[in-house]
Amino acid sequence: MAGLRDSLDLIRIVRPEAGTAALDHEINAERANSVNAAEARVKKAIAALNAAAEREPYLSEARDAVWSYFVQREIIGFRRHQDVILDLAIPQDVLNGLGAMGAKSK
Repeated sequence: MAGLRDSLDLIRIVRPEAGTAALDHEINAERANSVNAAEARVKKAIAALNAAAEREPYLSEARDAVWSYFVQREIIGFRRHQDVILDLAIPQDVLNGLGAMGAKSK
């Protein structure tokens, strides 16, 4: 860890703005990976929902996936979801139940 710290200190001396650039890049890459993973989960849940003869058992997973995806998008500053709702063809019955919590088992 000392080697990394020494390298960062040297970078700050030579170019102070470069000291955080590498960290900012890593943070942005992690954000992008997180949003991509959340979107993949939505696609999988919507596909399962659409393929099911009985939709009810799949609604909860789809709602949770979409809710998590929207939260991930909002964390990085994307507040409008209308475009992704259309692009991912998120059904209205999924959107209607976003944020609803199921009954907890005792």
